[in-house]
Amino acid sequence: MTHAHGALFVVDAVCGLGGVPMYVDEMKIDACYGGSQKCLGALPGLAPVTLNERAVQVIKNRKRPVQSYYLDLQNLHRYWNGDHTYHHTACSNLVYGVREAVRIAMEEGLEARWERHQLNGDAVKAGIEAMGLKILTKPGYALSVLTAVSLPEGVDELAIRKGLLEEYSIEVGGGFGPLKGRLIRIGLMGYNSCRKNVDTVLAALEHVLPRSGFTPQVGAALAAADSVYKR
Repeated sequence: MTHAHGALFVVDAVCGLGGVPMYVDEMKIDACYGGSQKCLGALPGLAPVTLNERAVQVIKNRKRPVQSYYLDLQNLHRYWNGDHTYHHTACSNLVYGVREAVRIAMEEGLEARWERHQLNGDAVKAGIEAMGLKILTKPGYALSVLTAVSLPEGVDELAIRKGLLEEYSIEVGGGFGPLKGRLIRIGLMGYNSCRKNVDTVLAALEHVLPRSGFTPQVGAALAAADSVYKR
């Protein structure tokens, strides 16, 4: 659809890179970018980017020059294409860190890594629904690595996040824009995508939710997650 209207197909893979299947060429993605700190499990600060020839031509033919020297992709392209003209200095420590993170991911195996994230994502979603809460995203569209939990009217989202952080050292995100105060976001990425963390966050929610305006079915969440792991 994007190509039919002359637009580029750009994918934000910051959350999913290294955790969900991403076939850039088969999906006909023109530009795709990710983050080093999430499913890859490296330090934050680098953004892997891939561009196909179509995207490169759009960048080359832009009418206005890029205002930021640091983010000038043409300058970077000239450097890596053999000209070796000077560009900004990247943090070499981060580059080595990402290289090691990629090595670890390949050692685990991409398919095995994707399956691990999918299994733990399915388990936490099953637990959330067993509590009586709803997943914001429709089935088939939800990421395995990030779970957006809709909160019923009157439930204090800030109290949930504060209770999890102060009592259990668990930090979850809130909503943005029109969804602010109406949901929490649970991330299970990289090393954090494991059964121990799934069970921990579900158990913690069972204790925090009643004080925030919602009474879950005690024990139902862990039982539902366990049934996913036993499949």
